[in-house]
Amino acid sequence: MFSGIDLKNFGSAIAQVAEEKGISKEKILETIEMAIAAAYKKEYGKKGQVIKAKLNPETGELKFWQVKTVVEKSMIYTEEELEKLKEKGKEEESSEATQDKEKVRFNPEKHIMIEEAKKIKPKIKAGEELETLLEPKAGYGRIAAQTAKQVITQRIRESERESIFEEYKGKEGEIISGIVQRIEGKNVFMDIGKTLGILPKEEQVPGEFYRPGQRLKTLVLKVEQTPKGPVIFLSRAYPKLVSKLFELEVPELSAGQVQIKSIAREAGSRTKIAVASDMEGIDPIGAAVGQRGTRVTAVINELGGEKIDIIEHSEEPEKYIANSLSPAKITEVRRLPKNKALVIVPEDQLSLAIGKDGQNVRLAAKLTGWKIDVRSSERVEEKKEEKKEKEEKTVKSKKSNKKNKK
Repeated sequence: MFSGIDLKNFGSAIAQVAEEKGISKEKILETIEMAIAAAYKKEYGKKGQVIKAKLNPETGELKFWQVKTVVEKSMIYTEEELEKLKEKGKEEESSEATQDKEKVRFNPEKHIMIEEAKKIKPKIKAGEELETLLEPKAGYGRIAAQTAKQVITQRIRESERESIFEEYKGKEGEIISGIVQRIEGKNVFMDIGKTLGILPKEEQVPGEFYRPGQRLKTLVLKVEQTPKGPVIFLSRAYPKLVSKLFELEVPELSAGQVQIKSIAREAGSRTKIAVASDMEGIDPIGAAVGQRGTRVTAVINELGGEKIDIIEHSEEPEKYIANSLSPAKITEVRRLPKNKALVIVPEDQLSLAIGKDGQNVRLAAKLTGWKIDVRSSERVEEKKEEKKEKEEKTVKSKKSNKKNKK
């Protein structure tokens, strides 16, 4: 990244990297200074030293300081205390160090006594740091510069990863457009801009096929930080993808005039979405469908032809349950204990209300949160007759038993 670039050209190199990688110039300069300080210490420093570097990106001028912590006698171990620590062994030493956090082993490369420090900087206090300017080394050339470049490249890569993680972490639950780059096993890798996102098998739509170069909208499901960098998991199957697609197509949703109250989805097959509006003059279903169905059609096309039922939400459970079984016509809804509901429909609407393989009633139950039992009106009448006959038989049996006793 920095091969062939001398320190005088670092300014333009920083600007270029900042623009390409989306990292702030200040952060890049900070990583460069830390890297150069590490290279300087490796080449000329001693164990325990703390070296600080300052680079002027415009002129390429470099300055180095040695940083020492100012200490007083009460802050360092005495010879006797050090001997005791040696006798007690390493385990007890670490335990004592934990108990007495203020005390340190004096190292002339890391520490300076306050009396000496005051000779250089009279107002300095114990616990503060004293920076001493180091003389520039004439030999700080190719080897040190190469070391610095290696560390710089590594640090910038780390900063880039951190920047990508923070950016996409903030996009969790949002829609992102990407291009299918490659397919490995059951996973689809998508180019989503600054990095690749993974569309795992379980988040793919059943029956949907993916090919390299294909552009798709996906939901950023979750972002995880790993030793190899951030991993962005995408989804095409998550129900929230549908609601986010509607937000892109329906201005009333983003403006808050219409709300999506609930959504139930069987990816690739069918979705039910409940909408509502508390503003007068706004038809929530009409807003979601759009003029001549343009808005809902755009969402259906993006989902590869998945069927979408848009129903009106209601605070009245009976009405809400009846709406949720759309497109079937409902005769009656009876509330039962334990969040159950009996829905009565005409005989010719029974199969429509239940749906293929029970899908319609299953999605309606997910949407409303109610356990729904759908029966035809004829079947309900039959049940009534059976119950009536049973009761009559019970009454006759009781009367017969009384006569026999007499």
